Amino acid sequence: MPLTLLSGAFSDGGGIPAQFTCQGADISPQLQWDGVPDNTRSLVLIVDDPDAPDPMAPKMVWVHWVLFNLPPETRELPEAVNPTDLPQGTGEGINDWNRTGYGGPCPPIGRHRYFHKLYALDTVLDGLQQPRKREVEEAMAGHIIEEAILMGTYIKT
Repeated sequence: MPLTLLSGAFSDGGGIPAQFTCQGADISPQLQWDGVPDNTRSLVLIVDDPDAPDPMAPKMVWVHWVLFNLPPETRELPEAVNPTDLPQGTGEGINDWNRTGYGGPCPPIGRHRYFHKLYALDTVLDGLQQPRKREVEEAMAGHIIEEAILMGTYIKT
């Protein structure tokens, strides 16, 4: 069974409800996954937007959430997950608001795509202290067993 990533809040390619954005409560959506390979030692979750600032002229990838070293037996993150409720051993990276934790969609113009990417790794990422996405990606290079992507969209109203 391949690694799959789903949300009870939105479907793949569907619209992300406002409660998970800067126009709502700005809480993280519920996420669940299945098909974690047997040899997985840790999981990484990265949420980013490749359409920043304008989908018609993107200039950067905006990082919304970085979690690493999720235990491989973890199968879900609840809606509005609090950092103290993350599975033991989970590390938090710095997003592009220069803080840890989830930062929801808040596009300045147009409909943006938000990629929720889950990676199964054959290692635990040691030595990372509130890293940025780039540092996590560098640390997991060569260790990705499988990945799953869930994409949602949002446009400010």
